[in-house]
Order: sequence, then C-alpha cells, then structure tokens
Amino acid sequence: MLTLALSSVRRRPGRFVSTLLAAFLGAAIVMAFSSLHDTAGADGVDDVSAETLGITAGVVGGYGSLLVFFAVASTLTVTVRQRAGELELLRSAGATPAQLTRMVVGEAAVVGLVGAVAAVGPAALGGRLLVERFRDSGQVAGDVGHVFGPIGLMSGMGVTLLASVGAAFLAVRRGRGRSAGARAPRGRVRTVAGVVALVAGAAGVCTTFALDATEPALMAPAAYGSILLALGLASFSPVLLRALPARLQPLPGALGGAAGELAAHNLRQRAAQASGVLMPLILFTGMATATLYMQAAESDARAASGLVKSVDDKNLETVNLVVVGVIVAFCCVMLVNSLYAATSYRGREFAQQRLCGATPGQVLRTVGAEGLVLLVTGVFLGTAAGLAGLVPYCLVRADRALPQAGPGIWLGVVAVAAVATLVTGLGTAGRMLRTPAVRAVGAGA
Repeated sequence: MLTLALSSVRRRPGRFVSTLLAAFLGAAIVMAFSSLHDTAGADGVDDVSAETLGITAGVVGGYGSLLVFFAVASTLTVTVRQRAGELELLRSAGATPAQLTRMVVGEAAVVGLVGAVAAVGPAALGGRLLVERFRDSGQVAGDVGHVFGPIGLMSGMGVTLLASVGAAFLAVRRGRGRSAGARAPRGRVRTVAGVVALVAGAAGVCTTFALDATEPALMAPAAYGSILLALGLASFSPVLLRALPARLQPLPGALGGAAGELAAHNLRQRAAQASGVLMPLILFTGMATATLYMQAAESDARAASGLVKSVDDKNLETVNLVVVGVIVAFCCVMLVNSLYAATSYRGREFAQQRLCGATPGQVLRTVGAEGLVLLVTGVFLGTAAGLAGLVPYCLVRADRALPQAGPGIWLGVVAVAAVATLVTGLGTAGRMLRTPAVRAVGAGA
C-alpha cells in the first residue's frame, strides 16, 4: 500500500495541491517563528533580546502548530471524501481497512514532507525579516543576527508531518465504511475537542475579570479565549450548517430564487463537506476581530492616559500584531484553499445540473447563494467569538463594553472574508463550467 501511495501522488499530483499548500504554508510559519528560539540561544545575545524572541516564538509557535493541524485536516478531509468511490472500489477488490489507512496516511506523509522541505527557504527568509523588524523597533539589539538552526528545522518538520499523518488517519477513519453519498457520523474526538475548546475559551475570557486594568498580560486571556472559542465553534461547523441554513433560507431564496432554494438544500445535505470552508471562515473572523480591536482599545487607553510606551509595551504590541497578522493571513489562505478544494471536485455535479436544464448562470447563482450563507454564518459565529473576548477586555481596561474604534475594522474583516469566499467559489465554479457538460459527466463517472 505504501508503493500504491507513492504511485498515487506521482501520477495524480493535482489531487494533493490543496494539502501541499496547507503543509507548505504551515511549515513555513512554524519554522520561521521557531527559528527565533535558535536566534535567542545564539552566543552573544543579551537577556532582553532573548526574552523578546522567546516570547514571540512560543506564542506563535503554539497556536501556529494548532492551526497547521486544522488547515491540513480540513483539506485532507475534503480529499478523502472526494475519493469515497475509489476507496470503496479498493475495498471491493480485497483491500482491508488497515491497508486503506496505510495508503492514505502514506500519501499524506509524502505530501507533508514535500511541503515541509519546500518551506525551508521561505521560512529562513521569513525568520530573518522578523529579526530585522525587531531590530528596527529597538526591541532586539542591533548586533543580533538571525540563526536558522535545528529547533526551527525540526519543529517545522515534526509539526507538519505529525499534522499530516494525524489528520489523514482521522479523515480516513471517518470515511471508512461509508458510501460516497452517505452522511458522516460525528466523531467523538471532534466533539470532545470542541467542548474542551469552548470550555477553555470561556475560562480564558472569564479570567480577564480577575486581572487589573494595568496588568501587562491583560490582553492574553481575552485574546486566547476568543481564539479557543472560535476553534470550538469551528469544530461544530457540520452541526451548525445543518441547522442554520434552514433559518437563513429566506436570504438565498430572495437573492437567487430556485437557485437559492437549491443552495440551502445543498448545504444541509453537504454539511460535512461545507464545514471545511466554514471552519477557517470562523477562525479568520473571530481572530481578526478580537485581536485588532483589542489592540486598538489598548492604544486608545494609553493615549487617553498620556503614558509613553515602554519597551515591554512595545514588545507586547509587536507580538500581538505579528500574531494576528500571521494567523489571520494563514486563516485567509486556508479559507481560499479549502473553498477551492471543496468546489473544484463538483464539476460532475454542475454538469448533471446543466443536463437537467439548468443554465450556467443558474449554477453560478446557486454557488453564490451557498457562499453567501457560509459567509453570513461564518461572520456571525466568528464575530460572536471575537466579542466574547473583546467585551470583557474593554470593560476591565477602559470601563466600557466596546472600544472607541468604529465599525471600520470589522467591516474591513468582513470585506476580506466576502471577497475570499465569493470570488474563490464563483471563480472555481466558473472554471469548472467551461468543460462541456457531457464530457464532465463522463470524466466523473
């Protein structure tokens, strides 16, 4: 089966592009920030510089590793579901479940290894740029040079391979024994992980009230609580998708007519597949909303008090901005990647709709209506997770429920999410519709 896995990757590389991109970007992020540990431990680095580098590497490295697993898991889950018919055929030919698991896990390990190796160069460059940014802001001594050593290399390799193999193992176990159109039962591991994330996120948010308004670490429990709440909500995305489209059905129906009704029906029936798109959408909206507004509230509070930022304040602000920048950018790429993977394999479905009488415009309106429901659902849940951490932080820090910054930041976040969701979905569907319907049906048969 390992030989078959290598042959599958070599002969059909296009199937693994989404997983390869997720592994590549994840490995680059983890390696770049983990290399700051190598830099901090180099000879001649002073204690203040080493502390700044260590804090940044630890914060981003921890959450970056978690996000890498989510990214690879979402794309691998879509890929395994696309191959349900192929896996069933192999089982009919005599392959055992254990052999199928080894094949899929072997494919994921190969793709993860290729992605991690390809990320070494960009990660080294990214780590160097981070160190330069710290030197320019005065948070690291000017004589500190970037070091890309074994910690950065092994961290990226290990996290990426572990995420690829673990996500593939869970994905194939969820897909084992089901036909291509069967609904996936909800896994206990995912349920437990979601509950743990929600409980931990709520505890982190509540911890904010136990801290003093001038505490340097005040932002940490609120921001990390929001992130964990977003992760928890994202883990329940299949259940939410089966329930929410029924509440939101008038929205796509009003915009798309019959196409909107079909979109709502598709989302209820394909909730497990669509959850791969909703997950990064919730994470992107929640993390961006919480962290950006918290930093704006912190800046407003310091400006109102007339205090000058100390080195520690600059360190914290830089860490927050770097964390939110990297995580939000990664979630945005993960959103586009997952949406492309989820839409690109529906060519046969689109062709069947056209052979039944649907025009290309109607198919695109259906895809657009599906994207609209996903966008509204993801923005709503992500905003709720962000507000859950933002409100306690503002109450403690500024004695008000919301920061002085207006809705501009949130509208910007929503605009980016809307462009990423709708443009990717419609663009991918439009490309699939260029293939004649009869040829597309024959190719997918």
